Amino acid sequence: TIQIRGCTMKTQVQLEAPDGGWGVFVCIGMALPFISGLASLPSFGLIFSDFLKNIGAETSAVAVITSAFFCAFSFAGLFSGLLFNWFGLRAIGLLGGFLYFFGSILQIFVRSTWELLFAFSIIQGCGFGLIVPTSYTTFNNYFVKKRVMWMSFAQSLIGLGTMFYPVGMQMLMELYGFRGCLLVLAAINSHAILGMLLMQPVEWHMRKTSAQTDQRMQTTTKTGYKNINKIEVQNTELTVIKSINNNELNTKHAEGREAQPLNQNYLSPLMSNKNFCSATSRVDLNNLNSRSSSITSLGNWTGPIVVLDASPEMTRVHSTLEVNREVGGLRGRTGFWQTLVEFLDLKLLKKPIYVNIVLGISFALYSDIAFFTLQPLYLFELGFTKADTASIIAIGAAADLASRIFLAFSAVFIQTPSRYIYLAGSFFTLIARFAFLNVYNFRDMAFTTAAMGFLRTWIHVPLPLVFAEYLPKQRFATGYGLFMFLQGNIMFAIGPVVGLLRDLTQDYIFTFHCLNFFMALCAVPWLIEIMCMKCMRKNSFF
Repeated sequence: TIQIRGCTMKTQVQLEAPDGGWGVFVCIGMALPFISGLASLPSFGLIFSDFLKNIGAETSAVAVITSAFFCAFSFAGLFSGLLFNWFGLRAIGLLGGFLYFFGSILQIFVRSTWELLFAFSIIQGCGFGLIVPTSYTTFNNYFVKKRVMWMSFAQSLIGLGTMFYPVGMQMLMELYGFRGCLLVLAAINSHAILGMLLMQPVEWHMRKTSAQTDQRMQTTTKTGYKNINKIEVQNTELTVIKSINNNELNTKHAEGREAQPLNQNYLSPLMSNKNFCSATSRVDLNNLNSRSSSITSLGNWTGPIVVLDASPEMTRVHSTLEVNREVGGLRGRTGFWQTLVEFLDLKLLKKPIYVNIVLGISFALYSDIAFFTLQPLYLFELGFTKADTASIIAIGAAADLASRIFLAFSAVFIQTPSRYIYLAGSFFTLIARFAFLNVYNFRDMAFTTAAMGFLRTWIHVPLPLVFAEYLPKQRFATGYGLFMFLQGNIMFAIGPVVGLLRDLTQDYIFTFHCLNFFMALCAVPWLIEIMCMKCMRKNSFF
């Protein structure tokens, strides 16, 4: 047995995310298209209600148009990761910005429902589907340590813009009419291009930092193994064994126990002697880990291999060779269906918790978006003027902004799982909606709309973090992309049915109760799952 021991101190220059600097402009660039994109659906009925009545379209047309928007949005988001690999992040973002602006120009000349469907749903939906992953990916590249703070800043800008959006659209309708309002709206939406121009590659603004590392290496040669390199990183020892027979690397704990997740930004093996094995860089590992995906994580990940905030069921320690085998196996399989399964990570559909999360969020999102899209039409039917309707919508948006600020500050002091926040939002939204359907004057309508707007933040803001807490980093991108794909198709399938029920019954109350049923499909199954999981843990404990 030959043993070589050594201890070296090295000063390394590392590149870190700026966590500020140009990232401030990235936040502004993300807010510019998000304001018009997220505020356009609640104000859709406010802008197009008279136009749809003049051409003889009914509520089902509104449902089809909004559902088709999210269907196009989901398809574009699903393939955005592949487009990023081919053409680059910023180029695809600019393409999305131009498509979103071009769709706004086409809306000025629409004369039928089909033309509006093509301009608003397909063109703008695809454009927004490329803008969203570009913005989130760039944001996550710029911010690591201060991600929550700057995301709250960006969300506050978005909330502030959506608060004034309906009032501004009402003023433009009164000043310039329907076509003139759409012309000004197209000019506003052109800022999506400016927002995507601000998404500069993070490599242009990386910070250089120096750090000293303490390496302790022990090399042992035994019968049956070519070499064993033992590396100690922050009191965690990992043994990397290279076998002569199969030339594979296996990662084991030095004492035979299961390896613990690595903290911070350490890799194993990170460094090694050139006579024994080559070092593996972070860039190479990230390239191996990357798949075609949509939106990157909004969670607080600090390690490139193990997601520390993922659920225990999904957290796994992946060695470098395991990633190599996964990629190699993917290249070796030429079957179409197997390629499709790997590309979309369809194996996630075998996990009941993931399916429950996807279905619950999809139903809740559809219920929320459809409710606020139909709300102006319902207020018009009750006899509210356009000015009063715009004021009520603006009050809801102001409550949404206040809720975003409240959620950001409360997250500093109270650490609550994002899924519990989402569950509370869906549950209390049901209660607020039942109150909304039983009030008829302006004051009570504004109050209940403010309550629903406050709770709406609890449905939209924690959404990506729900997946971040369940999925490990290696599977988050594909898992979120699969969710976008399924959510878009679910909304496209359900939307026309609910709109048709409204046209057949001529009753908004019945339609809203149908939407409440879909919201309950999120809250009730999640509650059942939580109770079942607690019972299983209790039984396993005893």
